[in-house]
Amino acid sequence: MIWSVTAIAGFSLAIWLYLVALRGGFWRADRRLDEDLAAPPAWPAVVVLVPARDEAEVIGRAVAALLAQDYPGRFRIVLVDDHSRDGTAEAARHAAGTAGSEGTPERLSVVAARALPPGWSGKLWALREGLAEAEAVQLAGLDEAETAYLWLSDADIEHGTATLRRLVAKAEDQRLNLVSLMVALSCRGFWERLLIPPFIYFFQMLYPFAWVNDPRKGTAAAAGGCVLLRRDALARAGGFEAIRGELIDDCALARRIKDLPPTETEGAGGGGARGVWLGLTTTSRSIRPYRGLGEIRRMVARNAYTQLRHSPLLLLGTLIGLALTFLAPPLVGLSAELHGDKVAAILGFSAWSLMALSAVPTYRLYRQPVWLAAFLPLAAAFYSAMTLESALRHWRGAGGGWKGRVEPGAREVAQKPRDL
Repeated sequence: MIWSVTAIAGFSLAIWLYLVALRGGFWRADRRLDEDLAAPPAWPAVVVLVPARDEAEVIGRAVAALLAQDYPGRFRIVLVDDHSRDGTAEAARHAAGTAGSEGTPERLSVVAARALPPGWSGKLWALREGLAEAEAVQLAGLDEAETAYLWLSDADIEHGTATLRRLVAKAEDQRLNLVSLMVALSCRGFWERLLIPPFIYFFQMLYPFAWVNDPRKGTAAAAGGCVLLRRDALARAGGFEAIRGELIDDCALARRIKDLPPTETEGAGGGGARGVWLGLTTTSRSIRPYRGLGEIRRMVARNAYTQLRHSPLLLLGTLIGLALTFLAPPLVGLSAELHGDKVAAILGFSAWSLMALSAVPTYRLYRQPVWLAAFLPLAAAFYSAMTLESALRHWRGAGGGWKGRVEPGAREVAQKPRDL
């Protein structure tokens, strides 16, 4: 018994030594968009694509922030109303009409998405509809500037005024095909303080940003709330059609873009560009609060099992891995009087300390007390339960449901006979 407790604690400590020393420095939370990048010789034209479904509560602030961008080049916004039932389109138009800047209402186009075709996720279909609208305007000769970039922005994000300018400067300066920012999530209530910084921390652990940004590494990821994308790179990657059924669409898009070889010629269309870049920001933030544990739980449970490729074996391995990595250290350390092994207790407390210290930069990013990092094991326990719930929802045919819509993967399960 004593040997097994010691082995568990020692194994947990070995995991944390590996994570801190050899996993791309994910815990540093230091990948930020440079503020002092040189301006390109000419600022390319950008089309902002905003998929929106039942976003009347937040769309006004999001649209106002987009219209207030200090981007020196030409840009316009295509907002796709994805069959909203709450007046999202009207709220967006009202925000544009009251923005107060000359020409801002004309800069915003609001289009209604057609019926969702089989095999498409709702967000990707909305983005495809927005791109089709931008292409139609271009073909009609109503926009004289050829679009070089697409900026994919969620409808609940309020961007800082310099965001677009800095995204484009980064892409142009480093010849990148994709630049993405993990925007700051709401972190005010009790459950948000407990679970949101760990969510960002776990994402960095799963996709170390240094590896994502290294063209020699196979790791690829993006944060769907803010993605700047070269239009020609999207076309070479097969367009939104190539990932139409993906529920974790941002990372699927990043994988396809990162796999693209650079084109042979330099030019305004992005010749010679290669690679993706992912970073953190506090100047662009989600304006949708998570009202209690239930909303966070639904956000995670919606796609967590998809991340595991709907594999029961990966689910089991993930739950065991989370237990050994996050739960075993405090349990072994705090139960020293029960098992009586001082060595195991020391190893457990050492692993727990290393875990908490590695999370401090992320808590500081979110301006939270650093002592909350000691409760990372508790957050991991909640996320383990949410992951299990995600699998149960998938098996019941309800996985991928979002805003009254069940996405493609869940529909396929729901249509299978119960005895299969």
